[in-house]
Amino acid sequence: MSNESKYALITGATSGIGKELAKLFAQDKYNLIIVSRDQQELDKTAVELKQNGIDVITIAKDLFNREEAYALCDEVKQAGIQVDVLVNDAGQGFYGKFQDNDLERELKIIDLNIVSLTILTKHFLKEMVSRNEGKILNLASIASTTPGPWQAVYHATKAYVLSLTEAIREEVRDTEITITALLPGATDTDFFNKAEMQSSKILQDKSALSNSADVAKDGYDALMAGTDKVVSGFKNKVQVAIGNITPESTLAHMMNEQQKPVDQGQ
Repeated sequence: MSNESKYALITGATSGIGKELAKLFAQDKYNLIIVSRDQQELDKTAVELKQNGIDVITIAKDLFNREEAYALCDEVKQAGIQVDVLVNDAGQGFYGKFQDNDLERELKIIDLNIVSLTILTKHFLKEMVSRNEGKILNLASIASTTPGPWQAVYHATKAYVLSLTEAIREEVRDTEITITALLPGATDTDFFNKAEMQSSKILQDKSALSNSADVAKDGYDALMAGTDKVVSGFKNKVQVAIGNITPESTLAHMMNEQQKPVDQGQ
């Protein structure tokens, strides 16, 4: 079956890695359901993507609210659209010490990064299992592989995403469904502004940040190849490999040194 009759649903599709992934699907003639909070940004992105001669459906949902994740599932079902590929890209962090950060904001991040992702994955995976076909790409992070002082909740949510993805992949290994985790490192997107992270040491050398289009291409290629997970970028591959043989306490200290505010010095 050609891609022209297939639909990919992408959350967080109006910026960063999500938008770059949407471009790749559009170039390969997948129809798209793009999701974000901002209808104006969705409409602007849809105009750009439609230049590839595909159908683009926009759905504005605030996935910080789990009820809107359920509503998204219902809206797609009511429209009678089969989702052939699910991309859970939407995610956010919040910078600062765990003890000082606003609890309600961090609970919202858990709802976005974990709860809504789980709702969407379960809903569309069930449909894929029923027809024995489909693909899922979950945005994890190299943050999923290490404790993250100054972003403790974000790192913990991404560890959940990676673990969930790998577990489900094993459960459906005897089917025609593939589930892939994409693990980027620090990437040049709006993530850091939203996380209020501009003072972090890790951001002072912007040239060290990965390009979002390159990250998206790594994830897209891995998804299409049916790979279980992909760490995007050579530097990040090395970091993860070293992390695999380094004690957790040492990793936490290393990450603390990378992520603490510049004004805290050495």
